Amino acid sequence: MSESNAAIRPLDQPGDLGWVLKVHGELYAREYGWSVEAVTARILADFAEKRRPGRDAGWIAEIDGQRVGSIFCVAVDEQTAQLRLLLLEPAARGHQLGRRMVSQCVDFARKAGYRELRLWTNEPLAAARKLYLGAGFRLAGESTHTDFGIELLGQDYRLELSDARATSPGEEVPAGGPA
Repeated sequence: MSESNAAIRPLDQPGDLGWVLKVHGELYAREYGWSVEAVTARILADFAEKRRPGRDAGWIAEIDGQRVGSIFCVAVDEQTAQLRLLLLEPAARGHQLGRRMVSQCVDFARKAGYRELRLWTNEPLAAARKLYLGAGFRLAGESTHTDFGIELLGQDYRLELSDARATSPGEEVPAGGPA
């Protein structure tokens, strides 16, 4: 895969939502043994049904025209948005796409007028956490859950957008889980 042909585009092509569901299901089962498809499907259905232009958005990362990653920004309420479904396929890691996708989401949330951006991830996902911390997110709480078929430590992160940095170090991302 060629880094020079790496791009992030709006989620707007036929098959984008189906691809996001498929790759989340396959990647998390393969890398972690997690069953994430039901949670991911609900997130995607809500996005498809309730998306408000200018307030909610999704992006697809591509290398050489092939889908390799995703990220979403969705409204929680009028003041708060949530970063969801960050994922980057293993072959696409190391191209700074993870950092760029997080930056895209943060910039969109800021321009949309949100005051806070939240995300939910899981403790084993160290590479994603590195991206989030590099972008200025701070851990706000932790609790165990069994949403993916095993007990995991879920983590809530918050970013006050007036204090957000637009770039972050690091890159290796499986994702934050389908949050």
